[in-house]
Amino acid sequence: MAGRVLHLVSHGPHCLDGAVAAAAVARFFEDDDVRVQFASNQEVGALIRSIEPAPGEELWITDISWNDPDTEAHLARLAERGVVLRWFDHHRTAIERLAAGAYALPFATQVVRDEFSAAKLVYDHLAESAAEAKRRGEPGAPARFEQFAPVAAMADDNDRWLHRIPGSRELGLVVRALPTGAAYEAFLEMGPDLADTPAMAEARKRVKEELERNRALSVATRFDRSIGSLTLTSALCDGYSGEIADEWGKASPRTVFVLFDVRSRALSFRRSPDIDFDLSKLAEACGGGGHPAASGASLPSLPAALGELVGDQVEAAARKLTGEPSK
Repeated sequence: MAGRVLHLVSHGPHCLDGAVAAAAVARFFEDDDVRVQFASNQEVGALIRSIEPAPGEELWITDISWNDPDTEAHLARLAERGVVLRWFDHHRTAIERLAAGAYALPFATQVVRDEFSAAKLVYDHLAESAAEAKRRGEPGAPARFEQFAPVAAMADDNDRWLHRIPGSRELGLVVRALPTGAAYEAFLEMGPDLADTPAMAEARKRVKEELERNRALSVATRFDRSIGSLTLTSALCDGYSGEIADEWGKASPRTVFVLFDVRSRALSFRRSPDIDFDLSKLAEACGGGGHPAASGASLPSLPAALGELVGDQVEAAARKLTGEPSK
């Protein structure tokens, strides 16, 4: 019989850090009812407001934050009626909002720091809780949780763009190639050897082909413009924005890259390694957020504008064929 009910909202579903953070909680609380849902930065407020835990249940929020008063008020009401709130995040925008006085809620656990990614913040917190329990003579962490430590380390390594652990970057690409929700399920399914599940193995095969196709799209749509001493490079991509920007950054000094992901309909901001331009500020100005070196945002009008531009390009030919006068 399940014990406690834990509701969990995490960044995803195609985010390695968000999926691993959620899986770490589920592997730790293996005898409890852990109900996981994923959201983008644009969806998170509405998703949180849709969750109505009962008194005594818990609501965990990992690798993501919110910035609207309605969500803040909803969380305050949940806390008043006895819902336990726990929040883990590492994004610069959340840290700065917290320092400015936002998120004034009675969290039972609040870990908002940027020395590690959310997955590692969550894992380390749970590992320390288990160690304290053992010191009191109580059971420690489940074996399935302890075995998951290398995956949490890889999520941290990839999310902070350190890439010191072999395979971390590739694991992030595998997560993006998996169907919606499949990454979290795969991380729950992983055995003690942490080998790829069948779904992960199949996704790994697709990554190489998709990345080559994505490179061709980005090169064909690349546009460079100058802003003072910086270059702003924009392009379209299809799910591999970080990889494209990383490749271009090696040959494009003092450049900010903004790539529109046609898959997620979101903007991804990256920078060449020779500048310290704070991309989290740029993303926040566009309605998003993130880290100084890697951030994201969504411009709701952009997909429609692209559609209009396609029509503009074809209109002259269509008018000629139909005999309509040119504008």
